[in-house]
Amino acid sequence: MSNLEKNPAEVICTGPEQPGAPPTVLPYRDVPLGGPRAMTVRRSLPQRERSLIGAWCFVDHYGPDEVAETGGMVVPGHPHTGLQTVSWLFTGQIEHRDTTGAHALVVPGQMNLMTAGSGIAHSEFSTPATTTLHGVQLWTALPEQHRHTAPRFEHYEPPVLEVGAARVLVFLGSLLGQTSPVSTFSELVGAEITLPAGASLELDVDPAHEHGFLCDTGTLTSGGAVAKPGEIVFHPTGEARLTLEGSPTEQTRALLIGGRPLGEQIVMWWNFIGRSHDEVVGFRADWQRERGAWEGEREGEREAAAEREGGHSGIPADGSPPSRFGKFPEAWETTLPAPTLPNVRLRSRG
Repeated sequence: MSNLEKNPAEVICTGPEQPGAPPTVLPYRDVPLGGPRAMTVRRSLPQRERSLIGAWCFVDHYGPDEVAETGGMVVPGHPHTGLQTVSWLFTGQIEHRDTTGAHALVVPGQMNLMTAGSGIAHSEFSTPATTTLHGVQLWTALPEQHRHTAPRFEHYEPPVLEVGAARVLVFLGSLLGQTSPVSTFSELVGAEITLPAGASLELDVDPAHEHGFLCDTGTLTSGGAVAKPGEIVFHPTGEARLTLEGSPTEQTRALLIGGRPLGEQIVMWWNFIGRSHDEVVGFRADWQRERGAWEGEREGEREAAAEREGGHSGIPADGSPPSRFGKFPEAWETTLPAPTLPNVRLRSRG
């Protein structure tokens, strides 16, 4: 999913909290994805108080939304760098296409993992048969040594684990004796956990990891902290066993996201993750140039546009533009232009 904010803030993400600190509840803010009838998501990462849980750096929780009212998910081709996207649905279907040539459906209980690496572009549209859309979009930041890796797309359907009364699907990393086979570049864990009314679950976890529990339905209590839908109970490192308690009167469903603290400073703006303001400016210029070439702009217009972006055209001697984001799918009719960059260089927080 794209960050469709018209004026996205530049976020400098820094280090972890002190080990052994008590759990806290991370709130969310409502972010509309487009016009007045468009979907609104509940964004709980990044935020001022916390920008990372392990390498997880972006959490959008949406729905259940009636597609007839919101128009569903309509996200044309857009770029990413330096991250992995994790698409996970509870209800509905989404059609994915990207510049590696991948074309797949996102369906409930099955994970689509897209590694952007050095650069990728993709689109996401809810299918015509989808009447209700409900799910999450998650990003993880790639560590320095792997952030320029080749882009790729992977799909995985985790088995259902019955743990007491709980139902668990482990889609990333290892938990409860299950290990996901998909590629990760830092120590990560991701799982869906469903608790019937009044049930609880004890989890043995890696004390070197941070953990967050995103509440989807019901209410979730862990370590005395209580989260409502869209909120995250965050546990810093230092805990080897975590207890989850669901709502006493209704089913509770949550997503576990966790991992070893990234230990690196990243700069995140719009759909790009880099290590400096100038690097992100370069990613944006590459995208604007490539989408402009794809839309058939005249060479002179591309040159002028590149100059307005503060750079150069980057066109080799043979006249063909270099490609960071790959070959655009033939099915695409349009792509998203990058927003205007902030006119100041923001300082690091924390």
